[in-house]
Amino acid sequence: MNFFRRLLLTAALTALTASAATLPELFNERLKSVVAVEFFVQAETERQPVTVMGTVIDAQGTIILPPAAILPGIPPAQLKDFKVYRPGSTEPANAAYLGQDAFTGWHFLRVEEKRRAGLVPITHYTAISGELSLSEELWGIGLRNRDEDFMPYFLGARVATVMKLPQKTAILGSDVASPGLPVFNATGQFAGLAQSSFGQNFLLFSRNQHATPILLINVEESSVVLLADEVLPHLGRVPQSVTGRPIAWFGAYGLQPMDPEVAKLLQRENQSGVVLSDIMEGSPAAQAGLLERDIVLAIDGRPLPRLKPDRVVVGYFGQQVLRHQPGEALQLTILRGTTQQEVSVRLGDEPKLAREADRAYLDRLGLTVREFLYNDGLMHRAKPGELAGVMVQFVKPGSPVAAAGLRTDDWVREIDGEEIKTYAQALSKLRAIEADVKRSEFVLLVSRGGETAVLRIKLI
Repeated sequence: MNFFRRLLLTAALTALTASAATLPELFNERLKSVVAVEFFVQAETERQPVTVMGTVIDAQGTIILPPAAILPGIPPAQLKDFKVYRPGSTEPANAAYLGQDAFTGWHFLRVEEKRRAGLVPITHYTAISGELSLSEELWGIGLRNRDEDFMPYFLGARVATVMKLPQKTAILGSDVASPGLPVFNATGQFAGLAQSSFGQNFLLFSRNQHATPILLINVEESSVVLLADEVLPHLGRVPQSVTGRPIAWFGAYGLQPMDPEVAKLLQRENQSGVVLSDIMEGSPAAQAGLLERDIVLAIDGRPLPRLKPDRVVVGYFGQQVLRHQPGEALQLTILRGTTQQEVSVRLGDEPKLAREADRAYLDRLGLTVREFLYNDGLMHRAKPGELAGVMVQFVKPGSPVAAAGLRTDDWVREIDGEEIKTYAQALSKLRAIEADVKRSEFVLLVSRGGETAVLRIKLI
Protein backbone atom coordinates (compact mmCIF):
# COMPACT_ATOMS: atom_id res chain seq x y z
CA MET A 1 0.00 0.00 0.00
CA ASN A 2 1.63 3.29 -1.08
CA PHE A 3 2.02 6.45 1.03
CA PHE A 4 -0.89 8.34 -0.51
CA ARG A 5 -3.26 5.40 -0.01
CA ARG A 6 -2.19 5.23 3.66
CA LEU A 7 -2.79 8.95 3.98
CA LEU A 8 -6.27 8.64 2.49
CA LEU A 9 -7.24 5.80 4.80
CA THR A 10 -5.87 7.63 7.84
CA ALA A 11 -7.97 10.68 6.96
CA ALA A 12 -11.04 8.49 6.52
CA LEU A 13 -10.40 6.82 9.86
CA THR A 14 -10.17 10.20 11.58
CA ALA A 15 -13.40 11.47 10.03
CA LEU A 16 -15.35 8.33 10.76
CA THR A 17 -14.16 8.04 14.33
CA ALA A 18 -15.55 11.51 14.98
CA SER A 19 -19.09 10.35 14.14
CA ALA A 20 -21.70 9.12 16.65
CA ALA A 21 -20.44 5.54 16.44
CA THR A 22 -16.75 4.88 16.17
CA LEU A 23 -15.33 3.25 13.09
CA PRO A 24 -14.49 -0.01 14.92
CA GLU A 25 -18.10 -0.23 16.09
CA LEU A 26 -19.52 0.44 12.63
CA PHE A 27 -17.03 -1.86 10.96
CA ASN A 28 -17.48 -4.78 13.35
CA GLU A 29 -21.27 -4.56 13.27
CA ARG A 30 -21.44 -4.53 9.47
CA LEU A 31 -19.13 -7.50 9.19
CA LYS A 32 -22.18 -9.56 10.16
CA SER A 33 -23.67 -8.82 6.73
CA VAL A 34 -20.76 -10.09 4.62
CA VAL A 35 -19.44 -13.56 3.87
CA ALA A 36 -16.91 -15.38 1.74
CA VAL A 37 -18.28 -18.16 -0.46
CA GLU A 38 -16.40 -21.19 -1.76
CA PHE A 39 -17.69 -23.68 -4.29
CA PHE A 40 -16.44 -25.96 -7.07
CA VAL A 41 -17.13 -26.14 -10.77
CA GLN A 42 -17.10 -29.82 -11.70
CA ALA A 43 -15.63 -29.62 -15.21
CA GLU A 44 -14.96 -32.55 -17.56
CA THR A 45 -11.39 -33.23 -16.48
CA GLU A 46 -10.94 -31.24 -13.28
CA ARG A 47 -12.67 -29.80 -10.24
CA GLN A 48 -12.09 -26.05 -10.22
CA PRO A 49 -12.32 -24.15 -6.90
CA VAL A 50 -13.92 -20.68 -6.86
CA THR A 51 -13.93 -18.09 -4.07
CA VAL A 52 -16.17 -15.00 -4.17
CA MET A 53 -17.69 -12.53 -1.71
CA GLY A 54 -21.38 -12.12 -0.89
CA THR A 55 -23.85 -10.00 1.05
CA VAL A 56 -26.63 -11.22 3.35
CA ILE A 57 -30.05 -9.85 2.32
CA ASP A 58 -32.68 -11.38 4.60
CA ALA A 59 -33.38 -13.31 7.81
CA GLN A 60 -33.66 -16.59 5.87
CA GLY A 61 -29.91 -16.57 5.27
CA THR A 62 -30.19 -15.54 1.62
CA ILE A 63 -26.98 -14.25 0.08
CA ILE A 64 -26.37 -12.47 -3.23
CA LEU A 65 -23.20 -12.87 -5.27
CA PRO A 66 -22.15 -10.51 -8.10
CA PRO A 67 -22.95 -11.50 -11.72
CA ALA A 68 -19.30 -12.32 -12.50
CA ALA A 69 -19.13 -14.89 -9.67
CA ILE A 70 -20.17 -17.69 -12.05
CA LEU A 71 -19.28 -17.71 -15.73
CA PRO A 72 -22.19 -17.73 -18.21
CA GLY A 73 -23.02 -21.12 -19.69
CA ILE A 74 -22.01 -23.20 -16.67
CA PRO A 75 -24.96 -25.51 -15.90
CA PRO A 76 -26.17 -25.48 -12.29
CA ALA A 77 -25.51 -29.24 -12.11
CA GLN A 78 -21.77 -28.50 -12.35
CA LEU A 79 -21.85 -26.15 -9.33
CA LYS A 80 -20.89 -28.20 -6.27
CA ASP A 81 -20.36 -27.91 -2.53
CA PHE A 82 -21.23 -24.31 -1.67
CA LYS A 83 -19.64 -23.27 1.63
CA VAL A 84 -20.11 -19.95 3.41
CA TYR A 85 -17.48 -18.46 5.74
CA ARG A 86 -17.81 -15.50 8.06
CA PRO A 87 -14.97 -12.98 8.08
CA GLY A 88 -11.97 -14.27 10.02
CA SER A 89 -13.41 -17.80 10.34
CA THR A 90 -12.35 -21.18 8.99
CA GLU A 91 -15.59 -22.92 9.99
CA PRO A 92 -17.90 -23.26 6.97
CA ALA A 93 -21.67 -23.44 6.73
CA ASN A 94 -23.35 -25.35 3.92
CA ALA A 95 -25.41 -23.40 1.40
CA ALA A 96 -27.71 -24.19 -1.52
CA TYR A 97 -27.53 -22.47 -4.90
CA LEU A 98 -30.89 -20.91 -5.80
CA GLY A 99 -30.10 -19.58 -9.28
CA GLN A 100 -29.37 -16.33 -11.12
CA ASP A 101 -31.83 -13.48 -11.60
CA ALA A 102 -31.78 -12.31 -15.23
CA PHE A 103 -32.62 -8.68 -14.43
CA THR A 104 -30.02 -7.94 -11.74
CA GLY A 105 -27.53 -10.63 -12.74
CA TRP A 106 -27.14 -11.59 -9.07
CA HIS A 107 -26.65 -15.19 -8.03
CA PHE A 108 -28.62 -16.25 -4.94
CA LEU A 109 -27.63 -18.73 -2.21
CA ARG A 110 -29.28 -19.78 1.03
CA VAL A 111 -27.34 -20.83 4.12
CA GLU A 112 -28.46 -23.91 6.05
CA GLU A 113 -30.93 -22.96 8.78
CA LYS A 114 -28.85 -24.02 11.77
CA ARG A 115 -26.01 -21.64 10.74
CA ARG A 116 -28.05 -18.47 10.14
CA ALA A 117 -27.85 -17.08 13.67
CA GLY A 118 -25.72 -13.96 13.81
CA LEU A 119 -26.09 -13.09 10.12
CA VAL A 120 -27.50 -9.57 9.74
CA PRO A 121 -29.32 -8.58 6.52
CA ILE A 122 -28.06 -5.47 4.80
CA THR A 123 -31.61 -4.13 5.08
CA HIS A 124 -31.09 -3.89 8.85
CA TYR A 125 -29.12 -0.69 8.29
CA THR A 126 -30.58 2.64 7.22
CA ALA A 127 -29.89 3.46 3.58
CA ILE A 128 -28.65 6.78 2.27
CA SER A 129 -31.52 9.00 1.16
CA GLY A 130 -31.01 11.54 -1.60
CA GLU A 131 -28.03 12.03 -3.87
CA LEU A 132 -24.41 11.35 -3.02
CA SER A 133 -22.27 14.46 -2.89
CA LEU A 134 -19.20 14.86 -5.02
CA SER A 135 -16.12 14.01 -2.91
CA GLU A 136 -18.29 12.42 -0.21
CA GLU A 137 -16.36 9.88 1.84
CA LEU A 138 -17.51 6.25 1.60
CA TRP A 139 -16.01 3.15 3.13
CA GLY A 140 -16.37 -0.56 2.66
CA ILE A 141 -15.11 -4.00 3.54
CA GLY A 142 -12.55 -6.20 1.87
CA LEU A 143 -11.87 -9.85 2.67
CA ARG A 144 -8.53 -11.60 2.26
CA ASN A 145 -8.19 -15.08 0.80
CA ARG A 146 -8.81 -18.42 2.43
CA ASP A 147 -5.18 -18.92 3.45
CA GLU A 148 -5.58 -15.76 5.57
CA ASP A 149 -8.90 -16.97 7.08
CA PHE A 150 -10.88 -14.40 5.07
CA MET A 151 -9.53 -11.67 7.29
CA PRO A 152 -11.59 -8.44 6.89
CA TYR A 153 -9.96 -5.11 6.21
CA PHE A 154 -11.05 -1.50 5.78
CA LEU A 155 -11.12 0.48 2.53
CA GLY A 156 -12.18 4.08 2.00
CA ALA A 157 -12.46 6.51 -0.90
CA ARG A 158 -14.23 9.64 -2.10
CA VAL A 159 -16.98 9.88 -4.72
CA ALA A 160 -15.50 11.06 -8.02
CA THR A 161 -18.72 11.02 -10.08
CA VAL A 162 -22.18 9.46 -10.26
CA MET A 163 -23.40 8.09 -13.60
CA LYS A 164 -26.32 6.08 -15.02
CA LEU A 165 -24.81 3.00 -16.68
CA PRO A 166 -27.88 2.54 -17.04
CA GLN A 167 -28.33 2.01 -13.29
CA LYS A 168 -27.21 4.79 -10.98
CA THR A 169 -23.58 4.04 -10.21
CA ALA A 170 -20.92 5.90 -8.21
CA ILE A 171 -17.31 5.88 -9.38
CA LEU A 172 -14.85 6.51 -6.56
CA GLY A 173 -11.31 7.81 -6.68
CA SER A 174 -9.86 4.51 -5.45
CA ASP A 175 -11.02 1.05 -4.42
CA VAL A 176 -13.64 0.96 -1.68
CA ALA A 177 -14.70 -2.70 -1.19
CA SER A 178 -14.41 -6.23 -2.54
CA PRO A 179 -16.83 -6.85 -5.44
CA GLY A 180 -20.19 -8.00 -4.08
CA LEU A 181 -19.75 -6.40 -0.64
CA PRO A 182 -21.59 -3.36 0.78
CA VAL A 183 -20.39 0.22 1.01
CA PHE A 184 -21.38 2.78 3.68
CA ASN A 185 -21.12 6.48 4.44
CA ALA A 186 -19.48 8.08 7.46
CA THR A 187 -22.43 7.38 9.76
CA GLY A 188 -22.77 3.75 8.65
CA GLN A 189 -25.72 4.20 6.29
CA PHE A 190 -25.88 1.71 3.41
CA ALA A 191 -24.66 3.42 0.22
CA GLY A 192 -24.63 0.51 -2.24
CA LEU A 193 -22.88 -2.63 -3.43
CA ALA A 194 -19.40 -2.77 -4.93
CA GLN A 195 -19.46 -4.09 -8.51
CA SER A 196 -16.79 -5.76 -10.60
CA SER A 197 -13.98 -3.28 -11.12
CA PHE A 198 -13.49 -1.36 -14.35
CA GLY A 199 -10.22 -1.96 -16.17
CA GLN A 200 -7.60 0.79 -16.01
CA ASN A 201 -5.20 1.62 -18.83
CA PHE A 202 -1.46 1.77 -18.12
CA LEU A 203 1.75 2.03 -20.10
CA LEU A 204 4.39 -0.61 -19.43
CA PHE A 205 8.00 0.46 -20.02
CA SER A 206 11.04 -1.79 -20.19
CA ARG A 207 14.69 -1.54 -21.18
CA ASN A 208 14.11 -3.53 -24.36
CA GLN A 209 10.94 -2.03 -25.81
CA HIS A 210 8.89 1.14 -26.02
CA ALA A 211 5.82 1.73 -23.87
CA THR A 212 3.17 -0.97 -24.33
CA PRO A 213 -0.47 -0.20 -23.48
CA ILE A 214 -1.96 -2.71 -21.01
CA LEU A 215 -5.31 -3.03 -19.26
CA LEU A 216 -5.27 -3.99 -15.57
CA ILE A 217 -8.33 -5.16 -13.65
CA ASN A 218 -8.36 -5.57 -9.87
CA VAL A 219 -10.47 -8.65 -9.17
CA GLU A 220 -10.17 -8.34 -5.37
CA GLU A 221 -11.24 -4.71 -4.89
CA SER A 222 -13.42 -2.22 -6.74
CA SER A 223 -14.08 1.51 -7.01
CA VAL A 224 -17.49 1.01 -8.70
CA VAL A 225 -20.61 1.11 -6.49
CA LEU A 226 -24.20 0.35 -7.52
CA LEU A 227 -26.17 2.77 -5.37
CA ALA A 228 -28.59 1.69 -2.66
CA ASP A 229 -31.77 2.81 -4.44
CA GLU A 230 -30.78 0.53 -7.35
CA VAL A 231 -30.14 -2.39 -4.98
CA LEU A 232 -32.81 -2.43 -2.28
CA PRO A 233 -35.95 -2.61 -4.51
CA HIS A 234 -34.67 -5.80 -6.15
CA LEU A 235 -33.48 -7.89 -3.22
CA GLY A 236 -36.70 -9.88 -3.36
CA ARG A 237 -35.99 -11.20 -6.86
CA VAL A 238 -35.01 -14.65 -5.57
CA PRO A 239 -35.13 -17.02 -8.58
CA GLN A 240 -38.01 -19.45 -8.79
CA SER A 241 -35.64 -22.12 -10.12
CA VAL A 242 -31.88 -22.67 -10.51
CA THR A 243 -32.24 -21.86 -14.22
CA GLY A 244 -33.51 -18.37 -13.36
CA ARG A 245 -36.77 -18.86 -15.24
CA PRO A 246 -39.14 -17.35 -16.17
CA ILE A 247 -37.13 -14.93 -18.39
CA ALA A 248 -38.87 -12.47 -20.71
CA TRP A 249 -37.85 -12.53 -24.39
CA PHE A 250 -38.14 -9.72 -26.95
CA GLY A 251 -36.28 -11.23 -29.90
CA ALA A 252 -34.19 -8.48 -31.52
CA TYR A 253 -30.39 -8.48 -31.35
CA GLY A 254 -27.60 -6.17 -32.44
CA LEU A 255 -29.44 -3.12 -31.08
CA GLN A 256 -27.78 0.27 -31.51
CA PRO A 257 -28.35 3.74 -30.08
CA MET A 258 -29.83 6.28 -32.49
CA ASP A 259 -26.96 8.04 -34.23
CA PRO A 260 -26.77 11.77 -33.39
CA GLU A 261 -26.64 12.65 -37.09
CA VAL A 262 -29.76 10.56 -37.74
CA ALA A 263 -31.49 12.18 -34.77
CA LYS A 264 -30.66 15.61 -36.17
CA LEU A 265 -31.95 14.67 -39.61
CA LEU A 266 -35.21 13.42 -38.06
CA GLN A 267 -35.43 16.53 -35.86
CA ARG A 268 -35.15 14.35 -32.75
CA GLU A 269 -31.97 15.87 -31.30
CA ASN A 270 -33.39 15.99 -27.79
CA GLN A 271 -34.59 12.38 -27.77
CA SER A 272 -32.90 9.09 -27.11
CA GLY A 273 -33.68 6.06 -29.24
CA VAL A 274 -32.78 2.42 -29.87
CA VAL A 275 -32.51 1.21 -33.45
CA LEU A 276 -33.82 -2.35 -33.93
CA SER A 277 -31.87 -4.86 -36.00
CA ASP A 278 -31.53 -8.63 -36.31
CA ILE A 279 -35.20 -9.25 -35.56
CA MET A 280 -35.49 -13.01 -35.32
CA GLU A 281 -38.10 -14.86 -37.34
CA GLY A 282 -40.97 -16.00 -35.12
CA SER A 283 -39.83 -13.90 -32.14
CA PRO A 284 -42.21 -11.64 -30.16
CA ALA A 285 -40.74 -8.58 -31.91
CA ALA A 286 -41.38 -10.12 -35.34
CA GLN A 287 -44.90 -11.24 -34.41
CA ALA A 288 -45.70 -7.68 -33.33
CA GLY A 289 -44.77 -6.43 -36.82
CA LEU A 290 -41.57 -4.62 -35.87
CA LEU A 291 -39.11 -4.08 -38.71
CA GLU A 292 -35.38 -3.59 -39.13
CA ARG A 293 -34.39 0.08 -38.58
CA ASP A 294 -37.47 0.86 -36.50
CA ILE A 295 -36.42 3.27 -33.73
CA VAL A 296 -37.84 2.78 -30.21
CA LEU A 297 -38.48 6.16 -28.57
CA ALA A 298 -40.50 5.18 -25.49
CA ILE A 299 -41.48 2.12 -23.42
CA ASP A 300 -44.89 1.97 -21.74
CA GLY A 301 -45.34 5.67 -22.41
CA ARG A 302 -42.01 6.72 -20.86
CA PRO A 303 -39.41 8.23 -23.23
CA LEU A 304 -36.04 6.50 -23.23
CA PRO A 305 -33.64 8.50 -21.02
CA ARG A 306 -30.74 10.42 -22.46
CA LEU A 307 -27.68 8.56 -21.17
CA LYS A 308 -23.96 8.94 -21.77
CA PRO A 309 -22.24 7.31 -23.48
CA ASP A 310 -25.06 6.85 -26.01
CA ARG A 311 -24.68 3.04 -26.08
CA VAL A 312 -25.86 2.80 -22.44
CA VAL A 313 -29.46 3.27 -23.62
CA VAL A 314 -29.28 -0.19 -25.24
CA GLY A 315 -28.62 -1.69 -21.81
CA TYR A 316 -31.52 0.32 -20.42
CA PHE A 317 -33.84 -1.12 -23.09
CA GLY A 318 -32.73 -4.67 -22.27
CA GLN A 319 -33.35 -4.12 -18.57
CA GLN A 320 -36.86 -2.82 -19.21
CA VAL A 321 -37.64 -6.04 -21.08
CA LEU A 322 -36.33 -8.14 -18.20
CA ARG A 323 -38.46 -6.25 -15.69
CA HIS A 324 -41.46 -7.95 -17.29
CA GLN A 325 -42.67 -11.54 -17.25
CA PRO A 326 -43.27 -13.75 -20.30
CA GLY A 327 -46.79 -13.14 -21.58
CA GLU A 328 -46.88 -9.51 -20.51
CA ALA A 329 -47.29 -6.75 -23.09
CA LEU A 330 -44.61 -4.14 -23.74
CA GLN A 331 -46.00 -0.92 -25.24
CA LEU A 332 -43.46 0.69 -27.56
CA THR A 333 -43.51 4.08 -29.22
CA ILE A 334 -41.50 3.71 -32.41
CA LEU A 335 -40.38 5.83 -35.32
CA ARG A 336 -40.67 4.13 -38.72
CA GLY A 337 -39.19 6.42 -41.31
CA THR A 338 -40.71 9.75 -40.27
CA THR A 339 -43.94 8.29 -38.86
CA GLN A 340 -44.40 7.78 -35.12
CA GLN A 341 -46.66 4.91 -34.07
CA GLU A 342 -47.54 2.65 -31.15
CA VAL A 343 -46.78 -1.09 -31.13
CA SER A 344 -47.71 -3.68 -28.51
CA VAL A 345 -45.26 -6.58 -28.10
CA ARG A 346 -46.41 -9.68 -26.21
CA LEU A 347 -43.17 -10.90 -24.62
CA GLY A 348 -42.26 -14.57 -24.92
CA ASP A 349 -40.20 -16.98 -22.84
CA GLU A 350 -36.46 -16.82 -23.48
CA PRO A 351 -35.31 -19.79 -25.62
CA LYS A 352 -33.26 -22.42 -23.83
CA LEU A 353 -29.93 -21.06 -22.57
CA ALA A 354 -26.53 -22.75 -22.77
CA ARG A 355 -26.59 -23.50 -19.03
CA GLU A 356 -29.82 -25.49 -19.58
CA ALA A 357 -28.69 -27.45 -22.62
CA ASP A 358 -28.37 -31.25 -22.68
CA ARG A 359 -24.70 -32.22 -22.94
CA ALA A 360 -22.42 -35.23 -22.68
CA TYR A 361 -18.67 -35.80 -22.31
CA LEU A 362 -16.96 -38.54 -24.31
CA ASP A 363 -13.60 -39.17 -22.70
CA ARG A 364 -11.98 -41.40 -25.32
CA LEU A 365 -12.80 -38.96 -28.11
CA GLY A 366 -11.97 -35.97 -25.90
CA LEU A 367 -14.97 -33.67 -26.30
CA THR A 368 -18.22 -32.50 -24.79
CA VAL A 369 -21.15 -31.94 -27.16
CA ARG A 370 -24.38 -30.16 -26.34
CA GLU A 371 -27.61 -29.55 -28.16
CA PHE A 372 -27.76 -26.77 -30.74
CA LEU A 373 -29.72 -23.81 -29.34
CA TYR A 374 -31.54 -20.81 -30.70
CA ASN A 375 -28.70 -18.52 -29.60
CA ASP A 376 -26.18 -20.75 -31.38
CA GLY A 377 -28.18 -20.10 -34.52
CA LEU A 378 -27.69 -16.36 -33.95
CA MET A 379 -23.94 -16.78 -33.59
CA HIS A 380 -23.70 -18.84 -36.77
CA ARG A 381 -26.27 -16.78 -38.71
CA ALA A 382 -28.43 -19.85 -39.20
CA LYS A 383 -32.02 -19.67 -40.35
CA PRO A 384 -34.68 -21.14 -38.01
CA GLY A 385 -35.04 -24.15 -40.31
CA GLU A 386 -31.31 -24.88 -39.97
CA LEU A 387 -31.29 -25.34 -36.20
CA ALA A 388 -29.79 -28.83 -36.35
CA GLY A 389 -26.49 -30.47 -35.45
CA VAL A 390 -24.66 -30.10 -32.13
CA MET A 391 -22.21 -27.67 -30.57
CA VAL A 392 -18.75 -28.49 -29.24
CA GLN A 393 -18.71 -27.31 -25.62
CA PHE A 394 -15.28 -28.59 -24.55
CA VAL A 395 -12.17 -30.03 -26.22
CA LYS A 396 -9.76 -32.01 -24.06
CA PRO A 397 -6.13 -30.96 -24.62
CA GLY A 398 -4.07 -33.72 -26.25
CA SER A 399 -7.16 -35.73 -27.22
CA PRO A 400 -7.83 -37.19 -30.70
CA VAL A 401 -10.27 -34.41 -31.58
CA ALA A 402 -7.84 -31.74 -30.37
CA ALA A 403 -5.08 -33.22 -32.53
CA ALA A 404 -7.43 -33.05 -35.53
CA GLY A 405 -8.07 -29.34 -34.92
CA LEU A 406 -11.56 -29.38 -33.38
CA ARG A 407 -12.33 -26.22 -31.39
CA THR A 408 -14.76 -25.13 -28.71
CA ASP A 409 -17.89 -23.57 -30.28
CA ASP A 410 -17.51 -25.54 -33.53
CA TRP A 411 -20.89 -26.47 -34.99
CA VAL A 412 -20.94 -30.17 -35.91
CA ARG A 413 -23.13 -30.65 -39.00
CA GLU A 414 -22.20 -34.19 -40.10
CA ILE A 415 -20.65 -37.29 -38.52
CA ASP A 416 -19.13 -39.82 -40.94
CA GLY A 417 -21.04 -38.19 -43.80
CA GLU A 418 -24.44 -38.41 -42.10
CA GLU A 419 -26.27 -35.12 -41.57
CA ILE A 420 -27.03 -34.54 -37.88
CA LYS A 421 -30.59 -33.46 -37.18
CA THR A 422 -30.81 -33.83 -33.39
CA TYR A 423 -28.68 -33.97 -30.28
CA ALA A 424 -29.89 -37.53 -29.57
CA GLN A 425 -28.78 -38.66 -33.03
CA ALA A 426 -25.31 -37.11 -32.61
CA LEU A 427 -24.84 -38.59 -29.15
CA SER A 428 -25.87 -42.05 -30.33
CA LYS A 429 -23.35 -41.98 -33.18
CA LEU A 430 -20.50 -40.60 -31.05
CA ARG A 431 -21.07 -43.13 -28.28
CA ALA A 432 -21.03 -45.95 -30.81
CA ILE A 433 -17.73 -44.66 -32.20
CA GLU A 434 -16.26 -44.37 -28.69
CA ALA A 435 -17.37 -47.90 -27.75
CA ASP A 436 -15.84 -49.46 -30.87
CA VAL A 437 -12.28 -50.15 -29.69
CA LYS A 438 -11.30 -51.36 -33.18
CA ARG A 439 -12.41 -48.11 -34.81
CA SER A 440 -9.36 -46.28 -36.17
CA GLU A 441 -10.90 -42.98 -37.27
CA PHE A 442 -14.06 -40.99 -37.93
CA VAL A 443 -14.91 -37.78 -39.79
CA LEU A 444 -16.65 -34.60 -38.67
CA LEU A 445 -17.95 -31.79 -40.84
CA VAL A 446 -18.05 -28.58 -38.81
CA SER A 447 -18.88 -24.91 -39.33
CA ARG A 448 -16.89 -22.10 -37.77
CA GLY A 449 -16.86 -18.40 -38.59
CA GLY A 450 -19.07 -18.93 -41.63
CA GLU A 451 -16.69 -21.50 -43.12
CA THR A 452 -16.88 -25.29 -43.30
CA ALA A 453 -14.09 -27.68 -42.31
CA VAL A 454 -13.77 -31.46 -42.65
CA LEU A 455 -11.81 -33.05 -39.78
CA ARG A 456 -10.48 -36.60 -39.87
CA ILE A 457 -10.01 -37.83 -36.28
CA LYS A 458 -7.48 -40.61 -35.71
CA LEU A 459 -8.33 -42.91 -32.80
CA ILE A 460 -5.47 -45.41 -33.05
